[in-house]
Amino acid sequence: MHEVKRNYGLIGKKLDHSFSKDFFTNHFSLNQINASYENIELSSLESFQSLISNFDGFNVTIPYKELILPFLDDLSSDAREIGAVNVIEILHGKCIGHNTDAFGFHQSIKPFFSNKHERAMVLGTGGASKAVAYVLEKMGVDVIFISRSPASESEFSYEQVNAHMMSACKMIVNTTPVGTYPNIEDTPVFPFEYLTEEHFIVDLIYNPVKTTFLKMAEEKGALILNGESMLKEQAMKSYQIWTQHV
Repeated sequence: MHEVKRNYGLIGKKLDHSFSKDFFTNHFSLNQINASYENIELSSLESFQSLISNFDGFNVTIPYKELILPFLDDLSSDAREIGAVNVIEILHGKCIGHNTDAFGFHQSIKPFFSNKHERAMVLGTGGASKAVAYVLEKMGVDVIFISRSPASESEFSYEQVNAHMMSACKMIVNTTPVGTYPNIEDTPVFPFEYLTEEHFIVDLIYNPVKTTFLKMAEEKGALILNGESMLKEQAMKSYQIWTQHV
């Protein structure tokens, strides 16, 4: 019997930086899977509904991880708790939102996480930051957020980050897109002078491999990690979700 080709795609606004298409295309080729993966750049989500009949599943990236929620029929328990979706499963014509960012982030930091990391500073308050905080809080970590426009008691502005906060938070995670290709010279406004060898700095960006943010942290002796392993872990988890009922 001829195997039906399955189609997947990544929904975002600007996708020049994304490695997902290459990752999945290579995975399908190496494993002789009859499937395709394409980048779907949308200026808004108004046309999302018209895509559903042509695809078997989606990934979702900036800036739509939260904005996509009203367009979905249901959410997994993780996605509901996090409040952000990066995977859409299409099951019997219904769109079900999942979050594999949390799984990917957890897997990527596991080899480096220690009891020094009881407090964490998360840069950004978008969909990715919600998945990061969800994981860290489940691990017993106290999380504070750094935002351009703080909106709650646990959020601070970049200008408020001081030596005391940096000393207390030995783990710092950049979840913003600042420094992503092609703007590789950019970096969040950050007091790098307070970093030490005890700090663990994670940047979810994977293109470039080493952002200016990570380079400057490395110069201070900090342990650094980019987003490549998280990307691979969450991608394979996405594929498991898409194919679990096939």
